[in-house]
Amino acid sequence: MRRLIILRHAKAERASSTGRDFERPLAPRGREDGAKMGAYMARHGLLPERALVSPAERTRETWTLITAALSATPAVEYDERLYDAKAEMILQVIRAAPTQTHTLCVVAHNPGLQQFALLLVGAGDSEARERIAQKLPTCGLLVIDFSIDAWDKVAASQGRLDRFVSPRMLQPEE
Repeated sequence: MRRLIILRHAKAERASSTGRDFERPLAPRGREDGAKMGAYMARHGLLPERALVSPAERTRETWTLITAALSATPAVEYDERLYDAKAEMILQVIRAAPTQTHTLCVVAHNPGLQQFALLLVGAGDSEARERIAQKLPTCGLLVIDFSIDAWDKVAASQGRLDRFVSPRMLQPEE
């Protein structure tokens, strides 16, 4: 079994001080949502062993907020290929993950991340799949399980959607 946690970065400012998209920081709501999602992951035992994170400022900040809430800090790799990546590139990056990693997290951007999730999910909560098809909001989190023994075997429609949550869906105690 392999478990993939997909996380879109939290809400970012519309612009950076330099004008570069890559350097856009999180907005105040994004920092709040990142902390909220980290607490959710900790409470629900969603602790990845490794994370693959886009090196953009907003994804790095989101990951920092997530790990602040976790009981252990997962190994992290900042991979430039994940910045503004299409679904096919994200799949390539995931397939290269170490075999000994059973729970992997990817933190990246839309629209590629949403397309990637829709590519992978073949079973699970059909209502949640419809919501994902409509929108993967900022700081949206998906958990997809695969009956495989190595990441290089991840294929289209082979994942089972375990859950899809966003900060707005969470109750204050969650």
